[in-house]
Amino acid sequence: MDSSKIFHEPSRRWTAESVARLCGDDIRQLRENALALGDEAVVALCDSALPAHEPAAPRSAAASRSQDKSNLVPRRTAFQTRGVTLHEGMASWGGVRSSDGMVVFSLWAQDIRYEGGACSYLLWAPNVAGSRPWSDTRGGKERLQHCKLAHERGSAEGLLVYGTRRQGFLPEDRASTIKGVDRDVVIVFQVVLRGAEYWAVWGRASSS
Repeated sequence: MDSSKIFHEPSRRWTAESVARLCGDDIRQLRENALALGDEAVVALCDSALPAHEPAAPRSAAASRSQDKSNLVPRRTAFQTRGVTLHEGMASWGGVRSSDGMVVFSLWAQDIRYEGGACSYLLWAPNVAGSRPWSDTRGGKERLQHCKLAHERGSAEGLLVYGTRRQGFLPEDRASTIKGVDRDVVIVFQVVLRGAEYWAVWGRASSS
């Protein structure tokens, strides 16, 4: 594989699993290309995978931002900084800013996908045959309302949440650990409806 072109392959969708399958050099090259394109989501995926591929290449303080624990704050604090109140308490993974009506979502950083020049994230899907029980909870129902509002509005904002997943659960439902939200990264995206699912999309391909 030509590492210099790895980030530009249109058929490749980047997830935590697909990045982890790369060798260390390819992950570092992918990370450098993602940094050059300003794609924080893919940078975060690479940062999560690199510790298993030592020795890692030295990184600047700016490039290591998503792994700097001092950069992470509690979810409630991150939303308050953006002028948003979480009305369902810690069951909330989003809210509406009162000053301008902007919907702000939490995005689990490891679940962001990269495909064909754009990033995407599954915000909400129905609980079909017990596949997503969280969708029927207070937090899930609130997210559905936020998705509908953002879809009508045309744009929304996202905050990246870092932590460790619990096997068999969506991170919004239950996680082993939640390290916090990156206070310095705010993603602006569109919310699109794909069948019965709501997706966040951003990047070059999403604007074409």
